[in-house]
Amino acid sequence: MKIKLICSLLLTLLLFSGCKDNKEEVTTKQTTEEIPKNSYLDFSERDDQSTGGIKMIPITTPAGNFKVWTKRVGNNPKIKVLLLHGGPGLTHELFECFDGFFPQEGIEYIYYDQLGSYYSDQPNDNRLWTNERFVEEVEQVRKALKLDNTNFYLMGQSWGGILAMEYALKYQKTSKVLSLPI
Repeated sequence: MKIKLICSLLLTLLLFSGCKDNKEEVTTKQTTEEIPKNSYLDFSERDDQSTGGIKMIPITTPAGNFKVWTKRVGNNPKIKVLLLHGGPGLTHELFECFDGFFPQEGIEYIYYDQLGSYYSDQPNDNRLWTNERFVEEVEQVRKALKLDNTNFYLMGQSWGGILAMEYALKYQKTSKVLSLPI
């Protein structure tokens, strides 16, 4: 009986000795290696400091002027991901799970409710529901947030993926990467 117990303990020790707690952070040169940890949440140089990253961006449409809601999280001059939600008419809330992943990688990301969605203005005009108009809206948002081809990444889900593809086809030189999750 003692031999079985000793053998079991040795086997357990042998199995667990190969396991180690790998706490090394895997980062890319574009994210946390070049961005000091204390500057990721530094909003002191941004115009949305007093609102916690929230900005209502004015847009111009064939039916008049409206505002769309955005919220920036983090501070990374090299990676800024604009999140395009599904719908049209859904909200940014699907992407809130990114709060558990993007910050630890030092990725700045921007929630965005398209016109007619959640926190954005919700005009009652069917002329506004066209792919072309939404593409122009994304371009106005990009310009207002000062995103360019050195830092601008698009990520779209469902309808947001279609919108991202349409945008990338028209404005090929404005973004670095287009990501389309299912």
